[in-house]
Amino acid sequence: MTDTASLDDLRRAAQNDVRSLRDKIDHLSDEQIGLILSEARSHYNWTDKPVTDDLLHKLYDIARMGPTSMNTCPARFTFVRSQMGKEKLASALKPANVPKVIKAPVTVIIAYDLDFWTHLLKLFPHEDRRPHFKGKPDHIKDTAFRNSTLQGAYLMIAARAIGLDVGPISGFDNAVVDEAFFKDTTLKSNFLCNLGYADETALFQRLPRFDFNDVCTVI
Repeated sequence: MTDTASLDDLRRAAQNDVRSLRDKIDHLSDEQIGLILSEARSHYNWTDKPVTDDLLHKLYDIARMGPTSMNTCPARFTFVRSQMGKEKLASALKPANVPKVIKAPVTVIIAYDLDFWTHLLKLFPHEDRRPHFKGKPDHIKDTAFRNSTLQGAYLMIAARAIGLDVGPISGFDNAVVDEAFFKDTTLKSNFLCNLGYADETALFQRLPRFDFNDVCTVI
């Protein structure tokens, strides 16, 4: 555990870091927001341009900084690139998704670790939060699933920010993926996402979204 004086120093440093960052940049441009969200698209076809290990490391280093409850960080990422790995993954996919995965340079399995809470002394050093989870399997699963979903979204936005395209997939059998990739572990699959450089010829028109007044309430 970190002593109180050290924590105070770390807090002050963190506060100064945030102030310094906001002094340098307080918002993204409309074009930058377009790249990561408002003009971005999910992709279904891919060029053969590879995604390097260095880029995967950079991608993770960005995505890992997204917030999770109590800094639990339950997500685990398996980057499937090999032909053998893709074939294992294909056995779990709905037929329409097989060619999308086979052709993608990388498919990442976003999973969650049900033992995430055992790492909390490292990840949340202010106090021992492990008793919040010990012996509470429903709470563990809910927290792991919710926060790994968030981390998967951070990964997709980070991928777009560094020039990659993404294609998330939920049309697969989680049990088959878990048996093939995570047997006899505490990991469970959440969803999949293809990563690479898109062939835009597979795109169709953008689908509608709800307007603010359709789904938002200000109280």
